[in-house]
Amino acid sequence: MDKETSQFLLKKYFESRSFVDHNINSFNKFIKYGMQRVIDEVGEIVPDILPIGVRDLKIKFGKVWVEKPIIKEADGSRRKIMPIEARLRNLTYEAPILVEMSVIQSGEEKDKQTVQIGSIPIMLRSENCYLHGLSKEELIEAGEDPSDPGGYFIINGTERVVVIVEDLVTNKLLVDEQKTGTFPYVGKLFSEDGQYNIPHTLEKAKDGIIYISFTKLQKIPVAILMKALGLVKDKDIVEAISTDEKFSSDLYINLYEAKDIKKVEDALEYLGKKMGIMVPEKRIERAEEMIDKFFFPHIGHSKEDRITKAYFLARCLKKLLLVSYGDVAPDDKDHYSNKRLRLCGDLLENLFRFSFRMLVGDMKYNFERLVKRGKIPNLQSIVRAQLLTSRLRSALATGEWIGDRHGISQHLDRLNYFATLSHIRRVVSLLTASRENFEARDLHPTHWGRLCTSETPEGVNVGLRKNLAITCEISTEPEMSEDEIISKLKKIGLQRVR
Repeated sequence: MDKETSQFLLKKYFESRSFVDHNINSFNKFIKYGMQRVIDEVGEIVPDILPIGVRDLKIKFGKVWVEKPIIKEADGSRRKIMPIEARLRNLTYEAPILVEMSVIQSGEEKDKQTVQIGSIPIMLRSENCYLHGLSKEELIEAGEDPSDPGGYFIINGTERVVVIVEDLVTNKLLVDEQKTGTFPYVGKLFSEDGQYNIPHTLEKAKDGIIYISFTKLQKIPVAILMKALGLVKDKDIVEAISTDEKFSSDLYINLYEAKDIKKVEDALEYLGKKMGIMVPEKRIERAEEMIDKFFFPHIGHSKEDRITKAYFLARCLKKLLLVSYGDVAPDDKDHYSNKRLRLCGDLLENLFRFSFRMLVGDMKYNFERLVKRGKIPNLQSIVRAQLLTSRLRSALATGEWIGDRHGISQHLDRLNYFATLSHIRRVVSLLTASRENFEARDLHPTHWGRLCTSETPEGVNVGLRKNLAITCEISTEPEMSEDEIISKLKKIGLQRVR
């Protein structure tokens, strides 16, 4: 392709796209769907203390939405605020978050209100921004540079950008071959469902026994865990993993480890002892709670999901065995199919989830304190909106994120136009800069077309701080339910196989 043709194609490409579309689209998706997902996860507040004579009383959350940015002046008046004013007056360009809340008493809806639970900073040029969809002339009239790309926030008058975070893929087993140690083959999986992110480790010892570790359960023989999940018969476990005779010796050794476990209750009792539960009556209950909440939480949290978790574990075991027998190559952690880019919307959803749950705890305390007097309080009176607002604003102002992450939000580089675009398209790895991590810093063949092969700083951050390629596009998860996805897969001919 000659130079003239490539320039023509690039020009046409960017006539319909922006350099910062990934940031703006991600933020819009968070506002439209991510917030509602977090609200629905909580669902309702059930107080522990109820007034005398009242048996059933709770607060239910409904629809959530975000309005356009406004400012509350010293005299109490509220009016819209433009980005240029926020810069000049050292203000935050933010908009109120409104939630439908209702009091449910004895199954009946008593009081339904629209309550402001806080304010959230708004990304410039997003759908909730006043600059969205304005023409060049209208932008100039609003005091904005028409060539400014947007995709950043204004916090206390300072322009802040949320960088893209490069992370390992979740909910996928990555198997590695260890050159030294007791366990030659180790598989790791991070199970994430939004609320939890639990690391799981599968280890195959030299004698063939496979152990699994997660949270408080360490080095548990996998056969015992499979039985605790509902696959009690040895035949069912073998059929779930593989009927290939090549693996029969390994499977026999692992099943022999669990020969004394005959029932699900026996396996749960074993897990309870491993957790250090001293009270015998509580062992099974605590073991059930552990595997429902913290074992593969991305699959589900109910008792009915245990059998699905058992089959998913069986698939993980089969992959570990295939790698140990040389049928499948170990996973390359630096291959970009094993990476995921956390965009602004994903990071804000995690922050909002953490902050909203803290607000819910505070609301519950205030509600219980007031209902002791025998009356149902006004819903707005139990909400301290400043609690949520300050947490969101503080994280974006300092870059200190949940999960002990630092530098997620950064001061936007305004040295020149290209520096600004580069900063908004920056990809940051969370690996420690002080450690070597030679392989993680190297240029990988799968970076081609996705990451710039040249733009990376010298010094300790070399290879850890990267930038998106010019025409790189980041795909996002479709906003549809699991049932809708399964239905579409069935229509194209796929069948469910256990």
